[in-house]
Amino acid sequence: MKKRITPDDIPLPAKDLCTEWGSLGEAVILMHNKGIFDRIAQKIFGRPEVSRIHLDETGSFIWSCIDGSSITKIGDRVKERFGNAAEPLYPRLIMFFTELRDCGFVEIAE
Repeated sequence: MKKRITPDDIPLPAKDLCTEWGSLGEAVILMHNKGIFDRIAQKIFGRPEVSRIHLDETGSFIWSCIDGSSITKIGDRVKERFGNAAEPLYPRLIMFFTELRDCGFVEIAE
């Protein structure tokens, strides 16, 4: 069972990910599909070797804040940028980082 993420945790991008930035400032996470089942799906079903995950405005801003800061500090920046539209802030951030971690896009620093 994975550790529950808390506001004191420090998220870091996964080591094997690359990020592109779109013309409107949106983050696009590049995920290389290189496992055995990925190779089979690429050959049989024409799946791409690299998947592009497009983040919305809020997700892109949060992604840009992943710089070794804690979730609390990232939350302060999100609150400053989006104001009350970000509420309920910390439950949403924790859910967001839990999803990113479970998809393998971020690691939580120990």
